[in-house]
Amino acid sequence: MLRRRALVLVSVLGATLLVLAAPAWAHVTIDPDEALQGGFATVRFRVPNEREDAATTSLEVEFPTDTPIPSARIQPVAGWTATVETAPAPGGAAGGEDGAEEPAEMVTRITWTGGAIQPGQFEEFPVSMGPLPDDADQLLFPAIQTYDSGEVVRWIEETPPSGEEPESPAPVLTLTAGGDDHGGGAEESEEGESETAADDGDDDSDDDGNTLAVVALIVGGLGLLTGIGAFVQSRRATS
Repeated sequence: MLRRRALVLVSVLGATLLVLAAPAWAHVTIDPDEALQGGFATVRFRVPNEREDAATTSLEVEFPTDTPIPSARIQPVAGWTATVETAPAPGGAAGGEDGAEEPAEMVTRITWTGGAIQPGQFEEFPVSMGPLPDDADQLLFPAIQTYDSGEVVRWIEETPPSGEEPESPAPVLTLTAGGDDHGGGAEESEEGESETAADDGDDDSDDDGNTLAVVALIVGGLGLLTGIGAFVQSRRATS
């Protein structure tokens, strides 16, 4: 009886830890998810493959048009081709100063095709964009993920004020007022983009460290409970 309870505890612990580690991989996200108002930011659209029998072959990201972004530059990703689409900016794009000429165009969409994200894998698509609006608190980037099976998944839903995450949430970039305390990947100018790229490497190291910590916790918990089960079994054998 005690052995059965120990095995149940092992299963529950393992399942709980895996569930806690899984949400970050549940949908298309933007990383970092915070940037400075009015500046430039280098971000990565992170795309996991959620299907066991199909590969992701296309990602389409819509840019906001009510708070336009004048410029976006992509970093090449091996095997993928990126297409940046623009349109005339209604009334001028965000970031212009009083008396200065407003940008005539805004970015409307970026599409990546030609590659494949296999089951159990993920890919990141880096983009440098700006100037970001200085009069908005967040930017929504609806994403459409297409599989080679023909399935299309639309990550386009906005999180309601209540904070409950929808079934298919769109990537969101939170904008904060300028200051030295915000390290979310924004720069004051395009010249500062290289510094942000270096910071992104630190973020990757942090992500790797968090993943290793979760794995270590799972292994340690399973080892402890397995030991308890073995001890209980030995006591029963002795009796």
